[in-house]
Amino acid sequence: MKKKISEIAHGRSGDKGDAANIGIIAYDDEGYQLIQKLLTAETVKKYFEGICFGNVERYELPNIRALNFVLHNTLGGGGTVSLKLDAQGKTLAAALLNMEIEINN
Repeated sequence: MKKKISEIAHGRSGDKGDAANIGIIAYDDEGYQLIQKLLTAETVKKYFEGICFGNVERYELPNIRALNFVLHNTLGGGGTVSLKLDAQGKTLAAALLNMEIEINN
């Protein structure tokens, strides 16, 4: 069965210069176990292919059931110099929450 990440988590995103920062926070422990297993740096990099041109780093924050992703070379130079519509990466969390993952019961 497939589920959108938005069914098991919420998220926030923003910028750190040319890097986008995406936080995905699970609603419960079961959801955290799913995103921890299925939402890897590699899957996020592939999902944002054509947008993210650098490395993706993943940080785990189990005490708040969250994963934080830093997508390097993603914002066209950053908010003050970029010509992108979303130069500060504010929509990237919503985009990632639309990703479907396979849930095996």
